[in-house]
Amino acid sequence: MPTPASPLLLILLLAVAHASFGGARLAISLQALHLGASAMTVGLLMSLLMLVPTFVAVHVGRWVDRSGYRLPTALGLGGIALGEAVAALLPSLAGLAIASLLVGTAFMLAHVAVNNAIGHVAGASGRTRAFGFMAVGFSLSALAGPMVAGASIDLVGYRWAFAILAVLPFAAGLLLRRAPAMPRLEHTPERSRGGVLDLLRLPRLRAVLLVSALISAGWDLFTFLVPLHGARSGLSATAIGLVAGAFGVGSAAVRMALPWIARRVPEWKLLGAALVLAGAGYFVFPFCVTVGTMLPLALVLGVVLGCGQPVVMSLLHVTAPPERTGEAVGLRAAITSLGQTVLPLAFGAFGTALGMLPMFWAAATVLGLGGGFAASRPRLQ
Repeated sequence: MPTPASPLLLILLLAVAHASFGGARLAISLQALHLGASAMTVGLLMSLLMLVPTFVAVHVGRWVDRSGYRLPTALGLGGIALGEAVAALLPSLAGLAIASLLVGTAFMLAHVAVNNAIGHVAGASGRTRAFGFMAVGFSLSALAGPMVAGASIDLVGYRWAFAILAVLPFAAGLLLRRAPAMPRLEHTPERSRGGVLDLLRLPRLRAVLLVSALISAGWDLFTFLVPLHGARSGLSATAIGLVAGAFGVGSAAVRMALPWIARRVPEWKLLGAALVLAGAGYFVFPFCVTVGTMLPLALVLGVVLGCGQPVVMSLLHVTAPPERTGEAVGLRAAITSLGQTVLPLAFGAFGTALGMLPMFWAAATVLGLGGGFAASRPRLQ
């Protein structure tokens, strides 16, 4: 059997794209606040990032299963740069709304395509290691993107910050030209023609998808709530970027140790503990109003939530039919996108009416209940 090609270029490509996406997400929310937007409006803008992916991610996954990852990835990288260009050229709430739609949809294209390619290029023997590296890459990009965005906003303003972020997808495009080909899979017609409900009827996959949505919600609520809380606490854009960066440092650190942790803690117990501890972190976060208090808590939240994604992605490839992994990755993206669309709207409206404290405590409750569900799942053999 030939040795699988290295997925490292694919991992680096996706990390660069994610840095651009994460920086744009922070910059959009901060510019909206700068323009006088309410928490509800910021929540709407964050929801627009994932609105289209909610409805098309599964179809993108099927497209990737049929045609490979290169074209969807190229279109996704181009779309991210286009969305950031729109934000730079149209510094208004309407321009930010268009940018949110473009950037979120385009990143979903690249994410589903490259994520599926990484699993196949690495092969069964290298998949866990590859997703571990991918998770570390995401952690570093979660650190770099917001920090670049925050520092650029303070130094050169919002317009040039978006322009700087738009350079990153072009760098990722250079990596795409040298990335390895994805091996072709044999498709079984009877199974390949099945619909989404066929996948959701698989109990183990269904549980993975649900917990994946909660892990993603915990991660994305941080990117939504922290800029609001930081701005209301009087922090500068650079300081808010540092807090977001501390979250990335924490997630990178735990992912370095994840292979050692995973050998000693069952996967569902690990996911359950991560969600419960994240809930506890969100419970106390509204009492932190300075950089000195937010940084360590952001670091802890990064640690507990950072271990979730690589475990979920590995479980996804184990529990999904092998010829439909792209569709399963797309289904996961659709479910998490639905949460990322609904939750910012709900929490934005909630925060506008009741303030920041109930928003953090509601997030803590949802994550804590999800942790109990995850911890009760039987271990996969």
